Amino acid sequence: MLEFFGVLLMIAGFIIGLGAVTVIDMHGFLGRTSSYWTEATIRTHKITKPLIWLGILLAICGGVLLYWGVPLSGIPLWHMIIAFALVLNGCFLSFVVSPFLLEREKEGRATELLPASLQTKITLSFIVSFVGWWSAVVLLVMYIFGF
Repeated sequence: MLEFFGVLLMIAGFIIGLGAVTVIDMHGFLGRTSSYWTEATIRTHKITKPLIWLGILLAICGGVLLYWGVPLSGIPLWHMIIAFALVLNGCFLSFVVSPFLLEREKEGRATELLPASLQTKITLSFIVSFVGWWSAVVLLVMYIFGF
């Protein structure tokens, strides 16, 4: 029964988290060269950020249930490493990038394109996020089917 709820929570976490990541990634990509999409990204991240954290929390809780009593090696170990990377990545986005965006919005500069150096860091962060989330999904499928 723990396995059932573990898989259920992990899948719910992936749906919520990866869905929100996809939305903000698309906005961020469009906002690289567009003042309209830069402002839209700032507004959208206020909704996607808590959804991404909820997704991470659900996926981690699901992983704890699914892997309860299972040795921490192979896929369970990789899931833990990915979760750790996603949490670190989320901390960077939530506590470095988000306050910067909110401050610009408060100053009436929400339509200004972001500095190139910050855009580069955000792009790298989105790559980590995208690869991490999708790798976690693939690993779960592999685990369920006994690979």
